[in-house]
Amino acid sequence: MSPIGRDEAAQRAATELLDPQYAKESLLDLIYRRVMQFLGDLVDAATGGGTAGGVIAAAAIVLILLSVITLVGWQLRRTTRRKALLTGGLFGEQAMTAAEHRRAAEGLALEGRWAEAVRERFRAIARDMEERALVSGMPGRTAGELAAEAAVSLPAFAAELSAGARSFDDVTYGGVPGTREAYDAMTSLDTRLQQARPVLATVGTAGYGGGAR
Repeated sequence: MSPIGRDEAAQRAATELLDPQYAKESLLDLIYRRVMQFLGDLVDAATGGGTAGGVIAAAAIVLILLSVITLVGWQLRRTTRRKALLTGGLFGEQAMTAAEHRRAAEGLALEGRWAEAVRERFRAIARDMEERALVSGMPGRTAGELAAEAAVSLPAFAAELSAGARSFDDVTYGGVPGTREAYDAMTSLDTRLQQARPVLATVGTAGYGGGAR
């Protein structure tokens, strides 16, 4: 079958679209039908269009599939990141150590940006817990979930961790302005948590794999 020119192809498409059966077809249905027809033509060419035509058609199919997979993967990652932010994810898209969060918090406090300083100080607490393996590194974790899990290993701090999580949520999502007092309280909690040892450490090597880190 000899290829047709661009003008002839356009004329044929226009003629077909004038067919009454397409008068009530939605744009989405039309696009879907065209894409499926195109893919069907590629499959036909790959299976019966000769060696050269088959290779070209097969390559086109592979490229289309890879493009679809890439697009779907990108959309899933984007959706995951958005959900983490909307549901109160602690770190968002940042990847910082506890020490880096502390330095950021201190810099913000010097500028009097208390809400941001409170947020970064709680993130330092959360990251420190992960680095010490006191909590799991669960993506999309909320401040409340972090506080609840950390309280299992550090029950003496349960109330303060819960209060810290509420303070984080207030300044991050509730529009509550941060204060020096809130930041100082979070800093004090962070300092004491760094020195605290989990209660599981008292169980011994059999219960905690050799004691606290």
